[in-house]
Amino acid sequence: MKKRKMLVLLVLLTMVLSACSNYKFKPTTSYEVSNFTATNHRGEEVSLDSLKGKPWLAMFIFTNCTTICSPMTNNMAEIQDRLAEQGVEDYNIVAFSVDPDNDTPEVLTEYLGRYNVTDESKWQLVTGYNQKFIEQFGLNSFKTLIRKVEGDDQVMHMNTFYLVDETGVAVKNYSGYSETVDGVSYDTIAIDLETLIQERLN
Repeated sequence: MKKRKMLVLLVLLTMVLSACSNYKFKPTTSYEVSNFTATNHRGEEVSLDSLKGKPWLAMFIFTNCTTICSPMTNNMAEIQDRLAEQGVEDYNIVAFSVDPDNDTPEVLTEYLGRYNVTDESKWQLVTGYNQKFIEQFGLNSFKTLIRKVEGDDQVMHMNTFYLVDETGVAVKNYSGYSETVDGVSYDTIAIDLETLIQERLN
C-alpha cells in the first residue's frame, strides 16, 4: 500500500514538473516603450537602450504617495524573492517616479531603503525628467494615466506592473496591488519573467 502511494506521488510530481517545463509565455500586450533617458537612485544614467538585452518589470510610484505605492513596492520585493528562489538573475526592476520634482536620487534611495529587497543592484528607481514627460511617457508607452493633482502633493496613477521583454516591448501587465482574496500573482509574474529569459537563451 505504501509503495502504491509513493508511486502515485511520483507520477503526480512528474506531471507537474513536465507541465512547468512545457509552459509557454503568451504575450497579452504589445506596447513599444518610447526611448527615454533618466537618472536612477544611484545617480547613474538609465535609458531604454541600456535596459535592452534582458527583460524587466516596470511600475510607476512616488515617494510621497499615501495610498498604493508602498504596498506595490512591497509586492515587487516579494516577486524578487520568488525570482531569487528560482535562481533567476538576468533581469531589472524599473520604478518610474511620477513626481520627479520631489523625487531626487537621494530621496529615492531613502525610499528603497525602507524595503527589505533581496538584490538592490537590480532595482532602478528613476527620475530626472519633468512632469509633462512622465505623463506623456506613461500614456504613450504603457497606456496608463498619470496626472498631477493641482494644489495637492499626490499624483494619480495606476497600480499596474508591466513585463517588458528584452527588445523594449511591454508584453504583459498585472495588478500590482489588490485588496481581493486572490491578491497579486507573485508566482505567475516570476514564472513569466523566467520563461522570457529561457526563451531568449534557447
